[in-house]
Amino acid sequence: MKTPPIDNLQIPASEARALRADARRNVERLIAAARVAFAAEGSNAPLDDIARAAGVGSGTLYRHFPTRLALVEAVYRDSVERLCAEGDRLAATETPAAALVDWLRGFVTVVSEKRGLAAALSDEGRAQSLFGECHAMINAAGSALLDRAKDAGAIRPEVPLADLLKMAKAFALAAETSPEGPALAERLLALSMDGLRPRTS
Repeated sequence: MKTPPIDNLQIPASEARALRADARRNVERLIAAARVAFAAEGSNAPLDDIARAAGVGSGTLYRHFPTRLALVEAVYRDSVERLCAEGDRLAATETPAAALVDWLRGFVTVVSEKRGLAAALSDEGRAQSLFGECHAMINAAGSALLDRAKDAGAIRPEVPLADLLKMAKAFALAAETSPEGPALAERLLALSMDGLRPRTS
């Protein structure tokens, strides 16, 4: 007798929800473990080690992410989604100026995290649509925070978001190549924000 496929089994709704919640937690743990591993060892970090760090078996990792590239894509997208969600949280809890600065700090961190991932994705020729989506998300989140800071008189009205993002990317690169590390990016960001305030006569 042929075993019916899982989709045709009558699973109680509460049990189905629990299974979906477990799967979501496993995905979240795998992405978090992969982020740490990729930052420390690059995008070629051993997948079995990532599964072990996430507290799941290798089979679970490959079920959710059949290829290394799929996991790299997930980590890249997750970093951007977390940055954009943080923008919403900052807008709701901080002054316009503080929210923009703190979001740019997060952007510097994300730039550092995803630089190696972006290279790996580009090598596979699969990055164009992902980069486009992530770029749009970052622009939307950053524009909302920048407009809010301009409306509050904290940033000069002529400052474009593109310049702010290029500046933050340069700070991230400088920090990566300096013995000071993130402290350098923090100092440069503080100095630059002083220069972006409206001029007084």
